[in-house]
Amino acid sequence: MNAQSFASMSCRRPVLVCAVAALLSGCGAQMTTTTTSSAPVNAGKRAPCGQVSSRPPSYKHVIWLWMENHSYEEIVGSSSAPYLNSLARACGLATNYHNITHPSLPNYIAATSGLGSRELLQSFPGDCDPSATCSTDATSIFAQVPGWRAYEESMPAACSGQNSGDYAVRHNPPPYYSSLVDCPQRDVPLTRLSSDLSTNSLPAYSFITPNLCHDTHDCPVSVGDQWLASEVPQILNSRAYRAGHTALFIAWDEGEGGATNDCATNESDVGCHVATVIVSPSTPAGKRSGQLFNHYSLLRTTEALLGLSPLGEAARASSMVKAFGLGP
Repeated sequence: MNAQSFASMSCRRPVLVCAVAALLSGCGAQMTTTTTSSAPVNAGKRAPCGQVSSRPPSYKHVIWLWMENHSYEEIVGSSSAPYLNSLARACGLATNYHNITHPSLPNYIAATSGLGSRELLQSFPGDCDPSATCSTDATSIFAQVPGWRAYEESMPAACSGQNSGDYAVRHNPPPYYSSLVDCPQRDVPLTRLSSDLSTNSLPAYSFITPNLCHDTHDCPVSVGDQWLASEVPQILNSRAYRAGHTALFIAWDEGEGGATNDCATNESDVGCHVATVIVSPSTPAGKRSGQLFNHYSLLRTTEALLGLSPLGEAARASSMVKAFGLGP
């Protein structure tokens, strides 16, 4: 939801142990300090981006990791997000990237289905829970790909359509697709990710959702950044990523503080401008693009990488493939 900043809110649980030692800054009952420095991304290992340049890249796995409710300038260049900014410097950053609308849920649905504003308004009037009046039978990328999995932190059971503690179903798109029959088998708790990475069984398409604290919705940006510093390295150090065939996109669902819900091409409203970092072996280190992109662009880019036809509004959106060295 397009709520006010939670920078002063307390963290409701201990943060995962950070993989980057410089990011360790205890999150107890109250977050009292802000992390201001970070060790380099993948310290002691090869750089995560700019490793494939002598041949056309070929991608078999695409991962989306979505964060929550902060506009571009609250993240990019922020001392509260040292890990994310170090990753952006080492890889790619879309500097003119936009959400589709407000609140959260329509953005998750638009990005995974390509549904336009009219269809979104009809089926998803707000951040409703899955039901007969809050769902769609539209085709989604989950139905397009040969294999998918959504990894949901704090979700109490597979494909859960009920909010529970720090789990918000509105940030988990598969339960909203009424025709997605394999949701109970593929929409799983985040704990499954480590085993899939270690056994090299990552599906073609993955959607990762942190819980309400770690996605920066209910906790400060610094807490979300520490979580990213803990979770992202296991992806970058996995066999799937080191083989050169995996691309990772880290995006915020929507910005804050704006005055409009018409955001897809709005380059002036602060609530429409969000940070998106592109991490892939073929993305040149430090790559920046000011081309207009949005969540439909993310869908089109992913479909292109996996050899799929673009859905809905994705067919009219700009692809990020060429801009970030993901393909010709």
